Amino acid sequence: MREQLLDIYQRLYAAFGPQYWWPGSTPFEVAVGAVLTQNTAWRNVERAIDNLKEAGCLELEPLLALPEARLAALLRPAGYFNVKARRLRNLLVHLRDHGGDLSAYLAGDLLSRRADLLTVNGLGPETVDSILLYAGNRPTFVCDAYTRRLLTRHGLIDERATYEEMRALFMDHLPEDVVLYNEFHALIVRTGYHYCKPLPRCEGCPLAPLLP
Repeated sequence: MREQLLDIYQRLYAAFGPQYWWPGSTPFEVAVGAVLTQNTAWRNVERAIDNLKEAGCLELEPLLALPEARLAALLRPAGYFNVKARRLRNLLVHLRDHGGDLSAYLAGDLLSRRADLLTVNGLGPETVDSILLYAGNRPTFVCDAYTRRLLTRHGLIDERATYEEMRALFMDHLPEDVVLYNEFHALIVRTGYHYCKPLPRCEGCPLAPLLP
């Protein structure tokens, strides 16, 4: 399995090169973006983050000080803005209750931090792993719909595999390497966006020769 996964990675890297993920100028901005990107395109998240910057509140305490209705209005471009405002506030309160320093918090014991974040209402494992990997530079693998599609089509997992089973496939067979996990997930997203769609477009895909 290790060889199969590394072969996939090497083919994608050769085809697409480094992806320079995650967009965001600070770890805090990355964490906010990870919450906002649920069920929307990144360009919409960027518009919402720009709103927060223009309002001068893209920091923990200023965001917490905003009335929820005002926060929701600023997040409107990201879609589901009322839901995302509540989820973001839940994360912010959690961070405040754990000292308020995101980088210091994320630098704690990885298993404990992951378990802590998964208790935050509205944060699923994909969002939590994105925060840990991209904001905290912690070695945890992010899986998403593109990951599931790619793995099932190449016969590497069963369609009924859980998120944790998908994540374990990478974590158990690849070196514990933040750069590798970062690039691999970004490359999978790139592949899914261009080729591994619900109706697959295999022609020209760098992974087409590996299909069973």
